[in-house]
Amino acid sequence: MKRGIAAAKINLALVVGPRRDDGYHEVVTVYQRVALADKLTVARSADVSVTGFDDDTLVRGALQLLADGNGGFSARIEKRIPVAAGLGGGSSDAATALRLANELRDDPVDGARMRVLARELGADVPYFLENGPQLGTGDGAELEPLDLPQDYWVVLVVPHDARKDATADVYAAFDARNGERGYDERRAALLTALERVRRPRDLAALPPNDLASSPLAAELEALGAFRADVTGAGPAVYGLFLHGEQARFAQKRISPRGRTWLTAAAWYR
Repeated sequence: MKRGIAAAKINLALVVGPRRDDGYHEVVTVYQRVALADKLTVARSADVSVTGFDDDTLVRGALQLLADGNGGFSARIEKRIPVAAGLGGGSSDAATALRLANELRDDPVDGARMRVLARELGADVPYFLENGPQLGTGDGAELEPLDLPQDYWVVLVVPHDARKDATADVYAAFDARNGERGYDERRAALLTALERVRRPRDLAALPPNDLASSPLAAELEALGAFRADVTGAGPAVYGLFLHGEQARFAQKRISPRGRTWLTAAAWYR
């Protein structure tokens, strides 16, 4: 039996370009893990099974990819990350299930193969096999480590009235408004801003999310966040704060607007 945590992520930036021949869009994104996490337990079993979260599909898929001649795996998920919020909970669970199941195999697959299997599950799943912040390019699965400050607090808000649109619908709306216009310039601006990041406040210069926006970002900035934005396709919004006291105050003030979590940047998977 193996146990592990599956941390959530935020997108500190998400620049989106044109649709690719494979149907995905070109993206440049900054993945940052946060301390809010699910817990997983994986064990050897005769068949593949998942308990604890009835809506799971990704963990089951991950376990099926690693089943071998010795049988399958069972997993139990303890959910803390809000579902369908843009925080990558399902992808993180899948990557953690892959890692734990692989540790239980008599013949573990190597890192390169693990990344291939992760990509079969989703474009952001490979990120959760890595430590530290990463620059995601291509469809988001091509990764490059980033040296970014980690000493700040994070307030997460999922609005009470939030309705999670399917990711495909969010991208379709992006296409309908010709959102890819100016992609090269936005991509260059993001890469230039990353080169200049030395301290947490420098993250404020990263461009805003191309896919989604929320008035809650401005409210968090008014409460002292040095950066606030939607993560992924939303609807979760994050605010970054230098001081814990300031973050706790902002969480209290913003709590009537939605479910909130106070967490922090995290390095390890």
